[in-house]
Amino acid sequence: MSAVTCNPGIMRFVGLALLAVSSCARPIPRFTWTGEPTAPARIQFDNQSEKAETFSWDFGDGNLSTDTLPAHRFVLSGRYPVSLSVRLKNKTRTLTQMIDIKAPEKCLVEIETEFGTMLAELYNDTPLHQENFLKLAQEGFFNDLLFHRVIDGFMIQGGDPDSKNAKPGQSLGMGGPGYTVPAEFVAERIHVKGALAAARTQNPEKRSSGSQFYIVQGSPLTPEQLDMMEARKGIRYGMPQREAYLQLGGTPFLDGEYTVFGQVVEGLEVIDRITAAETDPRDRPVSDIKMKIRVIQ
Repeated sequence: MSAVTCNPGIMRFVGLALLAVSSCARPIPRFTWTGEPTAPARIQFDNQSEKAETFSWDFGDGNLSTDTLPAHRFVLSGRYPVSLSVRLKNKTRTLTQMIDIKAPEKCLVEIETEFGTMLAELYNDTPLHQENFLKLAQEGFFNDLLFHRVIDGFMIQGGDPDSKNAKPGQSLGMGGPGYTVPAEFVAERIHVKGALAAARTQNPEKRSSGSQFYIVQGSPLTPEQLDMMEARKGIRYGMPQREAYLQLGGTPFLDGEYTVFGQVVEGLEVIDRITAAETDPRDRPVSDIKMKIRVIQ
């Protein structure tokens, strides 16, 4: 049997053909996404692109990423053009898909700090406090104010307009927008961990400060402690309230004294981080803890 021989001309042709195929290669952008599209929405992207070396994402809300498989949080509702640009050598192709993020059914606000972000629901059954808090947040009133009073095992307090650009050691806690809000006590709204409540001065009507609020950290509670609190205050907690206190802890001695108008539904751990901060003798954090509050809509 004779050996197989190769024709040099044919080999040169095959080599040129392979080179041509390689030089004609184009990256192909392709992606899908999963997640509940209701603000604030965390969307996970599945990158299914082919023949790509690098990836550039534009989420349509001013945020970018070069991750291969990014996850992105859309804070507000809207229609977002999400673009993926893929690159192979000097060739780039882009695919854009529209993602519709719906507005939440509940009234939500986001409280951003250097220790993390809390998401809080504002209750519909405390409408005066809800409307006032929304108004101030939409005006940017709270932005760059401080959590000026922090007590471990109790709560974090902020919303004093005097705290903006306050000097170190400056006494805070008496400022406000120039008005108060009538008390709105609802039996179901209690001071469990994460409760958002209105601060106030001592006044017979228990009217709330127009802007100062606190978020409860509290401490663990036992059934016996709740029984004693009911006897002391002359109230009766329903089963949902008792279970909430036993699971989360809180400050039940404040019930019926200060209006609870919301609840942190995400980011309870942020409260613990803030209460761990070093404070001065007036309970003001030694290093300023600023806030930024936005309405989720």
